[in-house]
Amino acid sequence: YARSRRVLWMGFAALSFAVLFGQTVLAIPAAPSYTHQAELEFVFGSTPRVVLATFVAMTGGEFVNSYILAKMKVATAGKYLWARTIGSTVAGEAIGTLLFYPIAFYGIWSGSTLQQVMTSDYVVKVLWEVVATPFTYLLVMKLKRLEDEDYFDTNTNFTPFSMRVE
Repeated sequence: YARSRRVLWMGFAALSFAVLFGQTVLAIPAAPSYTHQAELEFVFGSTPRVVLATFVAMTGGEFVNSYILAKMKVATAGKYLWARTIGSTVAGEAIGTLLFYPIAFYGIWSGSTLQQVMTSDYVVKVLWEVVATPFTYLLVMKLKRLEDEDYFDTNTNFTPFSMRVE
C-alpha cells in the first residue's frame, strides 16, 4: 500500500506540471498569423478540470483499490489472489469512475452520453482485470521469487497523505 501511495502522489505531481505547462501555453500570445488558437484553447483549457477530476478520482478510487487489496490479503492469509485483485478493482474502479467522469465532463457531455461512457469504461476496466488475472499470477509469483518477499500490510498506515514507505 505504501509504495502504491507514493506512485500515486508522483503521478499527481506530473499532472500538476501538465496543468502548469498547459496554462503557460495559453498565456503566451499567439502569433498574428496563427489560425488555430481556438482549438489550442479548447485542448489546453480543459486540462485543469480533467486533472482535478483525475486527482479526485484517483484519491478515491486508487486508494480504495489499494486498501481493499491489502486488507483482503491479510484476511485471506495471502490466498485467492484472483478474488483480491478483481474484488478491489470492482470497488476502486466504481468509485474512480463515479468521481472522474462527472467532474471532468458534466455540462460538456449530455447526461446519457456521460452515463454510457461511465458504464462502458467501468465494464472494460473490470473485464480487463479478469482477463489479466492469469498474467497477474505469473508476475506475482516471479516477483515473490526474485525479491524473496511476500509483504502483508498488517501495521500499515493507510492514510493517503503519508509519503513514508514502511
